[in-house]
Amino acid sequence: MGDRSRNIETTTSASAVHISLLQKVTGRSLAAESLVHSYSKSFSGFAAKLTKAETEKLSGHEGVVSVFPSQLRQLHTTRSWDFIGFPQTVARATVESDVIIGMLDTGIWPESQSFNASGYGPPPQKWKGTCQSSSNFTCNNKIIGARFYHAGSPRDTEGHGTHTASTAAGNIVTHASLLGLAAGTARGGVPSARIAVYKICWTLGCSDVDILAAFDDAISDGVDIISLSVGGAPTDYFQDAIAIGAFHSMKNSILTSNSAGNSGPAAGTVSNVSPWSLSVAASTIDRKFATGVKLGNGRTYVGGSINTYEASRMYGLIYGGDALNRTSGSDSRSCGAGSLDRNLVQGKIVHCDDVSGGQEPLAAGATGAIMTTSYTEDDAYPLLLPVSILTDAEGATIVEYINSTSDPTAEIFTTRDFVDNSSAYVIYFSSRGPNPITRDILKPDLTAPGVDILAAWSQATTVTGLPGDNRVVPYNIISGTSMSCPHASAAAAYVKSFHPTWSPAAIKSALMTTAHPLSVPDLPDAEFGYGSGEIHPSRAVDPGLVYDAGEIDYVQMLCGQGYNITQLRLVTGDQSSCSSAATNRTAVWDLNYPSFALS
Repeated sequence: MGDRSRNIETTTSASAVHISLLQKVTGRSLAAESLVHSYSKSFSGFAAKLTKAETEKLSGHEGVVSVFPSQLRQLHTTRSWDFIGFPQTVARATVESDVIIGMLDTGIWPESQSFNASGYGPPPQKWKGTCQSSSNFTCNNKIIGARFYHAGSPRDTEGHGTHTASTAAGNIVTHASLLGLAAGTARGGVPSARIAVYKICWTLGCSDVDILAAFDDAISDGVDIISLSVGGAPTDYFQDAIAIGAFHSMKNSILTSNSAGNSGPAAGTVSNVSPWSLSVAASTIDRKFATGVKLGNGRTYVGGSINTYEASRMYGLIYGGDALNRTSGSDSRSCGAGSLDRNLVQGKIVHCDDVSGGQEPLAAGATGAIMTTSYTEDDAYPLLLPVSILTDAEGATIVEYINSTSDPTAEIFTTRDFVDNSSAYVIYFSSRGPNPITRDILKPDLTAPGVDILAAWSQATTVTGLPGDNRVVPYNIISGTSMSCPHASAAAAYVKSFHPTWSPAAIKSALMTTAHPLSVPDLPDAEFGYGSGEIHPSRAVDPGLVYDAGEIDYVQMLCGQGYNITQLRLVTGDQSSCSSAATNRTAVWDLNYPSFALS
């Protein structure tokens, strides 16, 4: 991506320039059809459908800075703010309502009480964006802008974008809960801030083509913070659309907050690792969920999951391995698709040796399921039918019970929530360092609550989003670094409201140097799990010391990492070059960064 040309003032004229270039590659008749997006507001570039030969031909044209393939990326899916010492009564800047958070996600459900515009004045004067309204979508003085990049409207049909937006900047809503669970007051970290929505994700994922278009628009529209709970496999910055988009937002004084990924606890799995963006891991809060199981012999267990269905009575209990659908040719022990014999399972609770969404037990007519896992699953989530998730060891004792009696029975109770006073820690699924791209820079940068988070939900989907689920709710509980990212985005917006002239690096530094360390189960190198620690927004307003950096500093770091001129300009989009002093590894160490790692 290149810098925005002063000679291209509109998207229309940019498209004409890009089509003209494509005509030299594809021919006059196919050029317009092959163009997908023109980026011209904040940086210059375009996306097009090209063959391999056409791509190679385009790369050789004068003025073409870079050509790289579009990838498909994935979403990284009440008490949390109080838990990290950021209560509703914390001191707030009078200009908080002038702060705009750009949410790049699955869209938003504008009718949610979390986005009610009562009491809001008009958008800040700096706002230059628009609302791509339609017959089923309108903006207001809370959701001040909305765009979409594929089809339909900015309306959220997945739930993810509504959840993240309300976590970051949702209104204060009392009596929020998921069907009675986690009842309390739901609110965003900066409840007076404005929201700009950029719908980049659909059911199958989030395309780089749309991600870059959203960055281009968000920068031009005038957002203050970009929140992006999306990622993929870590790759070099010059091939990473998110890193490139975040670099351009940094050049325009906008911090990009990213989810660190859900591929833990293995080492080296962290994604979104560019030093100019904020990479956020996921940690627990003090709310837990317990779903009890009682066997016919009186033995009881307490497992995970969120079961909103009312317990009624004991049901027959069968092991999935004893209920094989012999026509399927599959292993029924894990209750995989098509594996269970309906004649044996119907009306019973089935025991499964693995965790799933419950599709197969439900399809086979089961009234519930007991599932087991080798992980300590400290996150809870709803499933399609009554389910309790136990450990493999507990599951083995249940199989012993089934084999010991001619009439095994069990009951699964409705989930109860409770306060757990143990210290917060990084959850097992949160991606860990070391940084696979720049090993001398510690990633993730910090952690934030990302486990069992209650927030607003789309009414166009259900609790699980799976076929067979009819539960439509205004608030839902989900987990992931997707949930921790908007916590950090809100914290950054909070700092920005007190220090509107601070650079992205300064805001990031303030959050990192005021965070506090946590524990990380199953990983001795704790900092690779939580970075600088868990965010503490109220402390970050007055950090004392700030590690600042700008475009020149990051350019020198990339030079020190061994980037040649071509690779460097793929990231910066301008005529950046390396000085002789920055062509060795020490330039990475010289970056004024709040943390470092020894590679």
